[in-house]
Amino acid sequence: MRTHNAPLPPLAAKPFPLSMAAVGESIVIAEIRGGHCLLERLLAMGLGFADEMQVLQRHDHGGIVVAKNGTRYALGGGMAHKIYVVRN
Repeated sequence: MRTHNAPLPPLAAKPFPLSMAAVGESIVIAEIRGGHCLLERLLAMGLGFADEMQVLQRHDHGGIVVAKNGTRYALGGGMAHKIYVVRN
């Protein structure tokens, strides 16, 4: 498994899985801990490193809905667990 790293915002806390973010939290993508297929899929959706997002919904099995620039993205638990974020 490859880890794709990007520069973190200054004084950033330790990254944690997106699946653990709370509803209403403002977050920034810090790492993607998955293979190139996951990275390509996220980039094709319009999500990438250092993107700021707002958590809109969380579901029981790790699925999550986030918003970026007015667009909503629904991510399954598997994807959300491999995307590491920091609070903004």
